[in-house]
Amino acid sequence: MHLGESLATARAVGHLSKSADVMKLVNGLMKAPEMAVQMQELSKEMMKAGVIEEMVNDVVDSAMDSEDMEEEIEEEVDKVLSEVAGETAAQLPTALRREKQKQPVQQEVETTEEQQALAEGGSNDEEELEALRARLANVRS
Repeated sequence: MHLGESLATARAVGHLSKSADVMKLVNGLMKAPEMAVQMQELSKEMMKAGVIEEMVNDVVDSAMDSEDMEEEIEEEVDKVLSEVAGETAAQLPTALRREKQKQPVQQEVETTEEQQALAEGGSNDEEELEALRARLANVRS
């Protein structure tokens, strides 16, 4: 039993000495001081890149802040249109806005009419066709 333990210990010592030799070779090839300098330079470059990336993200975010820009653009377009076309163009944007405001109300009325028609269930096909034509005429005008 002691002989087996001695043999295992001798093998472990041999492996450890080989590992130490390999580590010495790798340490000689690596040149730790130069590697430390290169790692510091890399760290500085990465910090610069992070700062640059942050600046680019800020610029892109500010450029994409389109809500204020859209309002300003709309106001400028209105001004140009009113200068070019006079009163007719000045009334046009307000008419379009009024039309946009009316559309949701019309859609609500139409949906309630559809629900009532579905509730009745016994309506005539001709009446439904007339109602659809009337709605189409309202949408076109």
